[in-house]
Amino acid sequence: MSEYFSPVPVPARDAAAPEIYREIYGMPMFATIPTSDLAVSKEFWTRGLGFIDLFSVPGQLTHLRRWAFQDVLLVPGDRIGETPALRISFSCVLGQLEETAARCAELVPGCTDGPSDTPWNSTDLTIVTPENIHVVMTAARPLDPHSAQADSLRAMGIEVPQP
Repeated sequence: MSEYFSPVPVPARDAAAPEIYREIYGMPMFATIPTSDLAVSKEFWTRGLGFIDLFSVPGQLTHLRRWAFQDVLLVPGDRIGETPALRISFSCVLGQLEETAARCAELVPGCTDGPSDTPWNSTDLTIVTPENIHVVMTAARPLDPHSAQADSLRAMGIEVPQP
């Protein structure tokens, strides 16, 4: 397997989140989210979810970013109906989940669900934003190198990180 570098750190209980990359790059993926109130949405995404305002064009666009390749464009538009039209996941580290949940709940009480463990070895926090987008902050849990899951990965030729 070739070596691959990712902005997502190796799973660990004490993994540190990478610094936010503030330069402009060709975005391989981003979400464009319509909002009826750019200011309210920008405050929720920055104060609650931990994004930065990379740049804004007043009344037209706010470009938000968390880690490299975690870009969101807020644009004027109608709020999506009561049924969420989008569910989007962003990688994070375990140490960010409780704090993110608390910040979001302070801004919009009742908007969070979790964090909770998944069968696929992550811990997820789901947040419903003011635009009615379901944002899932997902953190990989460290893998026990002696587990059946680790044995399965090794059988597929995948190196299991050591805790």
